[in-house]
Amino acid sequence: MNTTLVELIPMIIGIAIVPIQLIILLMFLKDAKTGLKKGILFLTGIIVTLLLQGVLFGLILDPGASKDGAGGKGFIVSTLLLVLGILMLISAYKKIMKVPDLEDEPPKWIESLNAATNFKALKLGVKITLITPKNWVFILGAIGIISLAQLGQPMSIYTYLVYILLTQILLLITIGIRLLLPKHSITMIATASSWLEKNNRAVLIVVYLIFGAFFFYQGSTGLFLLSH
Repeated sequence: MNTTLVELIPMIIGIAIVPIQLIILLMFLKDAKTGLKKGILFLTGIIVTLLLQGVLFGLILDPGASKDGAGGKGFIVSTLLLVLGILMLISAYKKIMKVPDLEDEPPKWIESLNAATNFKALKLGVKITLITPKNWVFILGAIGIISLAQLGQPMSIYTYLVYILLTQILLLITIGIRLLLPKHSITMIATASSWLEKNNRAVLIVVYLIFGAFFFYQGSTGLFLLSH
């Protein structure tokens, strides 16, 4: 399993450091009265959706589908990595050229999140996970890597659960800080939220360029090796 988790690290980081989910969570947590509960529900919506995606697509990327020989990434995984790399490089280009991208820019309605109900916070966690195409490719790629490792069903499930938790590590840490430092964390959260909103574009350009190039290389190399 350790080797599989190492292979999953780029995908874990790729999801974990995309700012939009953290920005939404910080907006919730700025509310001293109900923000913590809404933040937890928002994260719950994300995790539950990722779990359902794992159940839904775990059967598609079956271990038996990989017969590429030792060390092969498999056609499906290599293709997903290539697609993900292309999507991220396109997104980087859009950010550099300042082309509007609704997927990544915090929409105007985020400003009214403090007035959201608990149910809306939960639903938003589900929605933000489902409407992001790159998240789907990340999940499919991760499931493919786990399937190819042929760890057996119990260990595969365990590895996927660890993968999900690690992708949400920044959100979990943020909620943990809010729980442990209820008074002092409000100022910290407000500062972090303001910084992320101001620097969202720059952060995304760096993330998309680095990981886009990495996944493009991984996918194209995998497909090249399969063809020879």
